[in-house]
Amino acid sequence: MSLQIGIVGLPNVGKSTLFKALTKKQVEAANYAFTTIEPNVGVVAVPDERLPKLVKVSNSAKVVPTIVEFVDIAGLVKGAAEGEGLGNKFLSHIREVDAIAQVVRIFDDPDVTHVHGSIDPANDIEVISAELALSDLETISKRIDSVGRLTKSGDKDAFAEVAALTPVKEALEKGEPARSVEIKKDDRVFLKQLNLLTAKPMIYIANVSEEDYKDPAKRTAAIERLGVDKDLATTVSAKVESELSELSDDDRIVFLKELGIKQSGLDDVIAAGYRALNLLTFFTSGEQETRAWTVRSGAKAPEAAGKIHSDFERGFIKADTVFWKDLVDSNGWAPARENAKVRMEGKEYVVKDGDVMLFKFNVS
Repeated sequence: MSLQIGIVGLPNVGKSTLFKALTKKQVEAANYAFTTIEPNVGVVAVPDERLPKLVKVSNSAKVVPTIVEFVDIAGLVKGAAEGEGLGNKFLSHIREVDAIAQVVRIFDDPDVTHVHGSIDPANDIEVISAELALSDLETISKRIDSVGRLTKSGDKDAFAEVAALTPVKEALEKGEPARSVEIKKDDRVFLKQLNLLTAKPMIYIANVSEEDYKDPAKRTAAIERLGVDKDLATTVSAKVESELSELSDDDRIVFLKELGIKQSGLDDVIAAGYRALNLLTFFTSGEQETRAWTVRSGAKAPEAAGKIHSDFERGFIKADTVFWKDLVDSNGWAPARENAKVRMEGKEYVVKDGDVMLFKFNVS
């Protein structure tokens, strides 16, 4: 199952332009609100420079990268939770994603109107956050009222659920996201079933002008204007990314070099998504194929094996494991074993980013 990131923001902040560049998928992008009516979904291969190197040493017939699904949600406006603009219809679309990426416009352009009349990144973030919180408050209030009726009959599970959800409701009433509330492990099931918007990880994308994007200091300043955790924020120029998406791979490299940028801003968006969701990448590599897999940080070897097939996890015995660079430098599995770079890891091994794993299992 692929990772899904929903792209949200106010109208005319560059969401659809960014989505088009991300997926090279043609979507309508025009200078008026609510251009995007139904959510567009695009599948993007996660760029990983380690893959071609592993393919080479394993002489793989096929390469399979991990993928991310980006969902372009229509522009939200103040009052969306009460049905303003296109309202709750689009808030419901966001409930299905794993993480939310909020695009925030930083640049001025007299030809592109701003829904609030002026550029104010912090206010834009506050508007979106408030709408998501208000929608969640309605959801959780209804649930507490419904379950609360069962407490009158002495239902212990109902008491437990109300007790778990009440602190979250109180946080939402203050305008704080559900993810800011520490929930006991046993109580998380109550929150999970509600699929709250503000419980999802949020990343922030500062959409800057082409000129500002070329200047590292201005990119840093743009992130500071957002007033959010810098680890969960990145900058892009939707205009630059749109131009890059039309180029060949070789021409993209030349263009990025001319701009003085190491990698596309879209690569940074994906990286920020992985950080927000606390994910890492491990590999399987052999003659048939080299494939990248995504797993949560802290996952043990059997869980990683289960990403390939449930039988691998159920019948897990061990995993031959080597760091990707050691495999490449050794020029394959056999030399890596000779160089004592391959380790035999058991059920308690915690998978590390860049591990290449060969699972041994037995299902009787």
